[in-house]
Amino acid sequence: MSQLKHIALIVDDEPDIRELLDITLSRMNIKTISAENITQAKDLLNQHKFDLCLTDMRLPDGNGIELIKYIQENVSSLPVAMITAHGNMEYAIEALKSGAFDFVSKPVDLNILRNLVNTALKLSDTPTEETDNNQNDQQGLLGQSVSIKETRKKIQKLSRSQAPVYIHGESGVGKELVAKLIHEQGPRAENNFVPVNCGAIPAELMESEFFGHKKGSFTGATTDKQGLFQAADGGTLFLDEVADLPLAMQVKLLRAIQEKAIRPIGGQQEIAVNVRILSATHKNLNALTEKGEFRQDLYYRINVIELEVPSLREHPEDIPILAKHLLQKIADDWQTETPKLGDDALNALNDYSFPGNVRELENILERAMTLHEDKLITQADLQLPEVSNSDHINHTEESGLSLDPTLNEKEKEVIQKALEKTKYNKTAAAKLLGISFRALRYRLKKLGIE
Repeated sequence: MSQLKHIALIVDDEPDIRELLDITLSRMNIKTISAENITQAKDLLNQHKFDLCLTDMRLPDGNGIELIKYIQENVSSLPVAMITAHGNMEYAIEALKSGAFDFVSKPVDLNILRNLVNTALKLSDTPTEETDNNQNDQQGLLGQSVSIKETRKKIQKLSRSQAPVYIHGESGVGKELVAKLIHEQGPRAENNFVPVNCGAIPAELMESEFFGHKKGSFTGATTDKQGLFQAADGGTLFLDEVADLPLAMQVKLLRAIQEKAIRPIGGQQEIAVNVRILSATHKNLNALTEKGEFRQDLYYRINVIELEVPSLREHPEDIPILAKHLLQKIADDWQTETPKLGDDALNALNDYSFPGNVRELENILERAMTLHEDKLITQADLQLPEVSNSDHINHTEESGLSLDPTLNEKEKEVIQKALEKTKYNKTAAAKLLGISFRALRYRLKKLGIE
C-alpha cells in the first residue's frame, strides 16, 4: 500500500522560484500546489489540507507576515516558513515572532531548504492538542500551580517552532530543564541536545570549542576536532549563561547563526549546520546590551521569543510536590530508603523564600538526608539559614549562589565526628549517620572531606 504524499503550499509571485521549489519538493516525494498572491493562498487553504507552507515575503497584494498571521489564526497546526531576501534578518525575525516555523533566504540553499522541510513534516505528523501531560512525568517540569502550568503550555507551543528562544530566570529555576523539554517535545528530539556553559570555556579555546579545528591549525591541534555546532547538527544547541560570551566570540556566533554555517579553525570552507539555538542567563541581558557589554544584533537574534521561568517564590504551593520528587531522586541515587518529610519540616520549607530556587531545595534536602534519623526529616535536619528575602535575592542575583556556607561547615562537623567515633571506618560511619555507604561517599566528595 503506497504511503500518502505530503502536500505543500508554495506562495510566490516569481515563476522561477515556484518552479525551483516545486522540483526540489517533488524529488522529496512532496506534492506542491502554488499560489501567486495572498488571496489565492487563502482560497487554497480553505480547499486543501496542507502539511507545509512556504511563502515569499513580498507579494503583489501584501506581505508574507499577513499570511503567517492568517495561518496562525485559522490553521495554527500548519508549519509555515518565510522566504526572505538575502541578509534581511529584520523580516526573518518579524516572521518568527509572528508565528513562522522557520525562514530560508534567497538565493535558496537547497540543503538548508531540505532540512527545513524535513523538520516541518515531522511537526505535521505530530498531533497538536495542548495537553498538560508533564505533571506526572518524572523528567518534566513538576507542579500544579498556575505559573508552572502556563510555563508547560508555552514550552509545548515553542517546541513546534524553530525560532530562537531566550530563557530568562534566576539561578536554580531550571532553565536547562526547560530548554531540554523544548527540544524533547519538538521535531528535533531524535537528534542531540548539546548544552554548553558559556562562562566555563576559557576565551582562548572558545572558537575551537564552538566551531572545531583542523589538524595542524595551531600548536597542539594533533587531530581534526568537531565543534559544538557540528555535535548539535540536526538537534539543539543550548547556550547557558550566554551573557558570559566575550564580545569577539559574539560576532562569530552571530555570523554562524545567521548563515547557518561554520568554519572550523584552519578550514578552507564553511560547513552548513542545521541547529536550533536556545539560550539562557540569570543576568539582565537587556541592561548588558545598553551598557555595550553584549552585542545588540546578537541579542535581537537570540531573543526572538522570550520565556520567563518563574522563581520558586512565585509558586510556593508546588514545594511539597517538588520536595517529594527530589527526596525520591536522591534516595534512588544513594540506593537508600526514602525518608518521610515531617510536618514541621514541610511548614518550614513553605515559609522559606528560596533565593536559590529548586537547586537550593535539592541541596537542602541532600543535607537533610545526611543528618536525619529514624527515616524522618525534621525541621532541624533542614538547617535553613535565617536571611531576609531581600538579602537572599540580592545575594542570588550578584553571585548565582544560594546556600549559606556555614551550613556546609555544620554538616562537615557532623560527618567528621561520626568518622572519628568509628576510627575512620566509612561503612561504620555511614551506619552511625543512618545513611548508605554510597550516600556518605557522595557527601565526602561534595564537601571536600579527605
